[in-house]
Amino acid sequence: MKKPHFVPALTTLFLVCTLISNAESQTESAHSIVLHAARLLDIENGRILKPGEVLVQGERIAEVGSKVTHPAGAETIDLGDSTLLPGLIDAHVHLFLHPGAEDLQTVEESVPQRTILAVLAAQADLMAGFTAERDMGTEGAGSADTAVRNAIDQGLVPGPRLRISGNAIDIIGGHEDANHYNPAQHVLSNATYANNPAELVTVIREQLKEGADFIKIYETGPDTVRDGRFSAIYQYTEAELKAAVEEAARTGKQVAVHATGEPGTLYAARAGVVSIDHANQLGDETMRIMHEKLIFAVPTFTIFEYFSEHADSPEQRAHDRQMLDLHGTEFRKQFAAGVPMAVGSDVGPFPHGTQARELELMVKYGMTPLAALRADLLNGAKLLGWQGQIGELKPGYFADVIAVPGDPLQDITVLQKVSFVMKSGVVYRK
Repeated sequence: MKKPHFVPALTTLFLVCTLISNAESQTESAHSIVLHAARLLDIENGRILKPGEVLVQGERIAEVGSKVTHPAGAETIDLGDSTLLPGLIDAHVHLFLHPGAEDLQTVEESVPQRTILAVLAAQADLMAGFTAERDMGTEGAGSADTAVRNAIDQGLVPGPRLRISGNAIDIIGGHEDANHYNPAQHVLSNATYANNPAELVTVIREQLKEGADFIKIYETGPDTVRDGRFSAIYQYTEAELKAAVEEAARTGKQVAVHATGEPGTLYAARAGVVSIDHANQLGDETMRIMHEKLIFAVPTFTIFEYFSEHADSPEQRAHDRQMLDLHGTEFRKQFAAGVPMAVGSDVGPFPHGTQARELELMVKYGMTPLAALRADLLNGAKLLGWQGQIGELKPGYFADVIAVPGDPLQDITVLQKVSFVMKSGVVYRK
């Protein structure tokens, strides 16, 4: 007969109660921090306060202004000749990718190995000032991004707050399928197959079960440029996309699409997706619907620039450069037409932590620095479903704060030089 285990059980219960009690007492006496800098960005009103201060209590902002309350015992962090602004938002990242042959890394590297690399990628992005991100598909790693998001949320590893999509959805022979391999080898697609409305519903239910915050669907591909004209093959009909959007909406979720051109972009807009990512080409009707329904375009200029600079041949380099230039021309039309813009870089195939370049390129192709920052912070918060929580320095918002040298409204490139990072009141870089 085995001895009863009452003593170990009581000991464990006592330890758990002690930990809970300690956590509660720490919350009640939340440590106050005052951040002081030469400037502070008021993104809503489009102005710079001089000087700028933020009072942080616990994980939230308590007060913002040129001068805030300094509670007794508060820690003051003087960031000198810098500008305080909200943590940046990247609405299109791939934590499970890194520079190199994208198709080979998804075949040669195991999911555990890729998950470890994803954790490191998330840390690099956080240290670069990106305190919130939307991961647009694990590229064949299934729902491993659920584990990364949860580990970050539980404070086990550093990283941005995440919205994740699990494996993206694609058709057989689609954009992410292993189309150029020996069919006898049965190389897996980097996405999950769904070829009709019933299969879309099944896959979406499975992904939501595994922890997805939203659904990512490939709607176009491949893309070509011929005689200066851009074209893209659509993958799902409007009715198929509508079925996907309705199924996601049943549980309060949304669908985002990889869609580069017509008619796929029009089908996506009519179906009611939340964002059209890449958006190289949008027709007049598509732009009208996006403006009316507040469907965000996420241009991802940086990935196109990176590919044009790292092409395998002069011919490919010329093609990619032409693709980027056409994208810039179309972007100006879209912005002028009132298409809502959010900032997403498609980081992964290029090094994590370098994606502030995206805002520079949006300015290069026609936005003012203020408009680019509003697209990143205000629209990014809406797109990720955290409006009223992040994207501004306001009382009650999460204390996601970064500091950069100089004035980002005058020189957008200073976002590449983040010197201070705080997320939820915790300092990660100083």
